[in-house]
Amino acid sequence: MHKICLTLPTNRACAATISAIAEEAEYAATHFDVEVHLLILDSCEESAFTIHAKVVDATPASPNVIVHHLDEATQRNFLRRVVDRAGVDTPDLFLDLMLPAAVSYGACTNRAFLIAAALGCASIHRRDSDSNYQTLNGEPVFPIHHELTSLGKRARDAASGVSETVLDPAHADRPVVLAGSSFVGELSVDIGEIQRLDPETYFDIVSLWAPPEWSEQQKRRLVEESFTGAGTDPFVRDHSTLTIVDPMRLDMCNIAFRHEVYERVPLPPATDTIGSDYFLMHLIHDAELPGVLHNRNIVNFYTEERRTDSGFVAYQLRLTKFFLSMLYFNAIYAEMATAAGALLDAEQRLRPAAVAELARAAAGSDRAENVHRLRSLDRSYRSLGGRYAAFADTLAARGPRLLDEARSDIEDFTLLIEAWEALIHAGKATSVHEPHR
Repeated sequence: MHKICLTLPTNRACAATISAIAEEAEYAATHFDVEVHLLILDSCEESAFTIHAKVVDATPASPNVIVHHLDEATQRNFLRRVVDRAGVDTPDLFLDLMLPAAVSYGACTNRAFLIAAALGCASIHRRDSDSNYQTLNGEPVFPIHHELTSLGKRARDAASGVSETVLDPAHADRPVVLAGSSFVGELSVDIGEIQRLDPETYFDIVSLWAPPEWSEQQKRRLVEESFTGAGTDPFVRDHSTLTIVDPMRLDMCNIAFRHEVYERVPLPPATDTIGSDYFLMHLIHDAELPGVLHNRNIVNFYTEERRTDSGFVAYQLRLTKFFLSMLYFNAIYAEMATAAGALLDAEQRLRPAAVAELARAAAGSDRAENVHRLRSLDRSYRSLGGRYAAFADTLAARGPRLLDEARSDIEDFTLLIEAWEALIHAGKATSVHEPHR
């Protein structure tokens, strides 16, 4: 029996999701030879945290399921002890990169990676608070079924557990380090209103995450695929493919990684930036490590917070920072695609130093491309009028600062990659639940 970590990072009220993920944990422990550590990283305000705690307390005890419901104070206490034990320079900086004051999709997942290592888990299985499971004949369809069927096996051994294999025989002895799927329901990015208001403005905005040298046709194809997940078709039967998984077919609400990945390279800790938690999908793909793509898609929905004026502004800023981040990530992805097998060492493990080198080089990219992105966004938002035009004023005022933040985000990522081995090693020697001093 080995340990796994099923994790739910959240900063919003999600009692129903916690109940549902507890059922998935029980399913995993019942159907597989695993000890499930259900890790809820709860950054909610006290009232929501209290409700979540009651849900956790009311969850029926299940053999081989251990629940860790951690508030931010507990997380910070653990991280401080890890950072101190790791002996990194500027410990306060690294503590902030792991637990920033602002929203960070990468940082919350990095905390899960570090805690999973401390708990001795062989894999991590990530879900989101604004999602739920599909059902078939009244029963929930849990992605963890496919994840635990294949993760950790050599590709040639995993082939018998999937519906089909689309994999170069040269990769048959490499380990399966990823299993995942996508979502059905609403767009993963809350910009459907823009698409309804003006399809061409929608194209102008969404295409900003493509490399500028791409053709019009390539950008059109990217926009058509972006943020749509697996569409709206309901689950009717299982299908899984052993392959080098295309990152465009995956979503972070429905993903699992082996420890050989997340203990080697972290996610970008950028704040107020959507998409900052998708880096490892691209790295695994470009390093040509096998994964399993299945069709147990999760249901995505929007919470009410996004519909408020403050929620709208916050989300559009995160979207803007995502576009600005692509100046750097497109450069990294292009180099990773060229490097391919050079991203792995002789034991078929990811080479953190190679990734850090690419990130450091990308940080020096000319900002002119991002200046163009901001100007294009300004035109697009103003053309939409109403609250979008008002947001354009906010963007104009914050533009220079956002340009600086995008560059510093990639520089911080480089620092975190270089310190990650020491942090993981320290995490494995640190108790998650040591009392506060």
